[in-house]
Amino acid sequence: MALNKNHEFEEINGIKCGIVEKNVCAERISFLKTILEHNGYEVIVAAASPSKGAAAATDEAAEPTIQLPTETFTIGVTDYTFNVTNAIYGRLLKTKEGGIVTMAYWQQQAVHNDDAIPYFTNKETWR
Repeated sequence: MALNKNHEFEEINGIKCGIVEKNVCAERISFLKTILEHNGYEVIVAAASPSKGAAAATDEAAEPTIQLPTETFTIGVTDYTFNVTNAIYGRLLKTKEGGIVTMAYWQQQAVHNDDAIPYFTNKETWR
């Protein structure tokens, strides 16, 4: 159980993990896994279980619902103290090229990591 939304941890496949992201697709996992393993974290991936609300929504055919991709995953690292927000804004994560991982790069909004522009001046990352 997390103290707040920014620092979640739970057991994945019997190992206590810090949750990086939930309900992600396979392409996103490969992107995140490369960054995290390059920075020395052991990555654990498990199939995401459907939420209780999603099961109830599928029973009611009258209401249109947003469908997630059929196969989503939860990705975590074995360091259960890992916090994505602290790691990105604390400039703790590096790319394979040696640059700093910015929020735009993490969210895959920028192909190349440009750390010369501070994150607070880039209005695209505020969302």
